[in-house]
Amino acid sequence: MNQPGGGLNVVLVEPEIPPNTGNVARLCAATRTTLHLIEPLGFELNDRRLARAGMDYWQHVEWQTWPDWNAFAASIPPEVRLWFVESGGPTRYSDARFASGDYLVFGRETAGLPESLCRAAGERWLRIPMFHDQARSLNLANCVGLVLYEAVRQLGFDGEL
Repeated sequence: MNQPGGGLNVVLVEPEIPPNTGNVARLCAATRTTLHLIEPLGFELNDRRLARAGMDYWQHVEWQTWPDWNAFAASIPPEVRLWFVESGGPTRYSDARFASGDYLVFGRETAGLPESLCRAAGERWLRIPMFHDQARSLNLANCVGLVLYEAVRQLGFDGEL
C-alpha cells in the first residue's frame, strides 16, 4: 500500500482523553500513518467517545497498543529515529528534517512527556512555538496534526488523490 506519510508513525504515550486519541486516529487514517498507543490509557478502547471522534476511520488505521514505554522501545530497531514533541525543545518542529520510518512521539494531555526522554533526544526534542506566555499548551490532536502534516509535506505528499 502506498503511504503518503512515507511510513511515518505516531506514538501517543499514555493518552488520557478519548476524543483526542480518536481524532489522532483519523489523522493517521488520512495519511496512512501507523498509530502506537502506549499504556496505561486514560480510557477503555471500547469508549464511545473514542469511537465517535474516530468515526468509522478506525478500520482504516494500522494501530497497536503497547503495555508500557519499555515494551514499545524494545520493539523498534536501533536505527529508527524518534522525535519527541514537547515544550522546551531546542528544535522547532518545522526545522526538523523528517524521513520515512520516523516516529513522532507525543505525551499525555496533562503531563506531557517525561523530561528524561526529551533530554536524551537532544536535537530530536521538538517544540511547537506558542506566542502568548499565558498559553500553557495546545490540544494534543492539533499538535499531532501540525507535526505529522509537516513531516508528510517534507516527504512529498506521495499518493495524494
